[in-house]
Amino acid sequence: MIFKISETRIDPDALYRLVLQDRNGAVVTFCGVVRNHANNKPTRYLVYEAYPEMAEKKLTEIGAEVAARWNIQDMGIVHRVGRLEIGEISVLVAVSSPHRAEAFEACRYAIDRLKEVVPIWKKEVDENGEEWVEGPSAAAQKG
Repeated sequence: MIFKISETRIDPDALYRLVLQDRNGAVVTFCGVVRNHANNKPTRYLVYEAYPEMAEKKLTEIGAEVAARWNIQDMGIVHRVGRLEIGEISVLVAVSSPHRAEAFEACRYAIDRLKEVVPIWKKEVDENGEEWVEGPSAAAQKG
């Protein structure tokens, strides 16, 4: 299992290869990608910041939750920080399991939990300026 914050581009093939094991019949990935708009406004780029030690601890806790709930042994989560351009991968979750249903459920759970509890913040930059729009406290406020 690998859980990390990265300042470099995320390679989906590398994480796929890390979680792929002979005992498993399914690999499910979720790839979060920077899009060119938010809230009906064009986006120029995003900036992600994190408290890396705490973020990696929380990602590891999510991995433990997934392992306990679905008996998943092979998964990884990598989240990028820094400036990200349109089309770049911001987060990648990969889950490998014997059967597809568990892999899908675990992957969705992992990304949803990440948004709830991991100390990562997102700033959207557009032609009118910038705005911090996401992080654990923002998710809690949205209910």
